[in-house]
Amino acid sequence: MFNPQPPIAGSAPASWHQQLVPQEWARFTADDHRVWDRLYKRQLPYLGDRIVRPFLDGLEGLGLGDGGIPELEALSDRLEAMTGWRLVSVAGIVPDHAFFDMLADRHFPIGNFIRSTDSLDYLEEPDCFHDIFGHVPMLTNRHVARLMEAMGRLGGSAIAAGHGEQVSRLYWHSVEFGLARESGEVKILGAGLASSFGEAHFALEADVPRPRFTLPDAAGTPYRNDCFQPLYFVSDSLEGVATELESVDLDALMALSNQASLGRRGL
Repeated sequence: MFNPQPPIAGSAPASWHQQLVPQEWARFTADDHRVWDRLYKRQLPYLGDRIVRPFLDGLEGLGLGDGGIPELEALSDRLEAMTGWRLVSVAGIVPDHAFFDMLADRHFPIGNFIRSTDSLDYLEEPDCFHDIFGHVPMLTNRHVARLMEAMGRLGGSAIAAGHGEQVSRLYWHSVEFGLARESGEVKILGAGLASSFGEAHFALEADVPRPRFTLPDAAGTPYRNDCFQPLYFVSDSLEGVATELESVDLDALMALSNQASLGRRGL
């Protein structure tokens, strides 16, 4: 839900509250709700035991299988009771600085639209199915909730210091398109994979590199936002990568940026 472009250092960001719009849940049509249900029923059977357990626990705890696009205020109330996070409605992709400021304040942005029936597998920007189905279940997990808040704080200070690109890479290769080991198996971790029927299959089944996640390698590896990823980092565990990312401060990020400038990987 953030804009994956290198941020401009030294710019004066406006408050993230200026990005908010009403969800206007009542305007969603019967067709919109059918799209949600179709995506949900298509995605969940494949994920099954191929996704980390906290995601499934979050789905159940939030009642996301009740049918139809969730009403954001009610969903926020359930999430806040679990981990203190709330959801806010936005019109589309928000600038990096606003996105990370939202995370720092324990608010996650949700697009106030859903894809059409003729665009089930391709989106130019993430919709409410990606944002809610992909991200929100994991926010019920205390490790992920702390990680996301820490990434928000780091992102804001990193952008101001001109190191926002490395924060975006760390986020992309873990929270969005990461894999993780669980019970001896490689499973889906990232929201971009959890919410994408095609790329969930691709990430686990295609003949692509799946290197072990390390901070230097993730920070030094560019990503693609216009096609499936050419590689997927595999963390040792959800809890491990969350703790590792939560511990990164600006000094550590600057050291990672210096290593990344030497060119560890290229896409």
